[in-house]
Amino acid sequence: MTTELKMDIQWSEVAQIVESVFDTMMGLELSEAGTPWCPSGERLTAVVHWIGAWNGAVLLECDRGLACRLAGRFLGMEPPDTVDEVVRDVFGELANMIGGNMKCVLTPGIHLSMPSVLDGGDYSLRIYGAEVCGRIAFQCVDSLFWVTILTTRPAGAGLQECKGRLRSDASCHHESSS
Repeated sequence: MTTELKMDIQWSEVAQIVESVFDTMMGLELSEAGTPWCPSGERLTAVVHWIGAWNGAVLLECDRGLACRLAGRFLGMEPPDTVDEVVRDVFGELANMIGGNMKCVLTPGIHLSMPSVLDGGDYSLRIYGAEVCGRIAFQCVDSLFWVTILTTRPAGAGLQECKGRLRSDASCHHESSS
């Protein structure tokens, strides 16, 4: 018999964790932005999964320019001009730090995956059995980035509920002219 856990993720805790990671590691102040999720064509997405008593993931997304500026701040050097392995590693580590700190406010018995980083333009990310619990935009270094929390189901299980009070911003819809 599988027990379904109900998670009550507090947005204030998520925001505090994200703000703390950015302040501690890069000395950056963040502010929430009421901007809907509108991923740019050229972007990075870092994903870290939680596995165990509760299953889910945290996604960190931003445009390539911001990723380069964050890597420079993180490493205390001039920002790279282009995305390279160093930028991808730093971006994955930022998601890992957010996910690791979030693990402390989730159910005990959760393990963290290694981060994965997607880089490019025309891609979509699909995580089997995932449901968006919430997504919020932050303003940082004259650019936006998004943090998304997903709940996922282990193979053969029903979807676990995320009762979070996270905001689920509407997706960005681009109108095209004919």
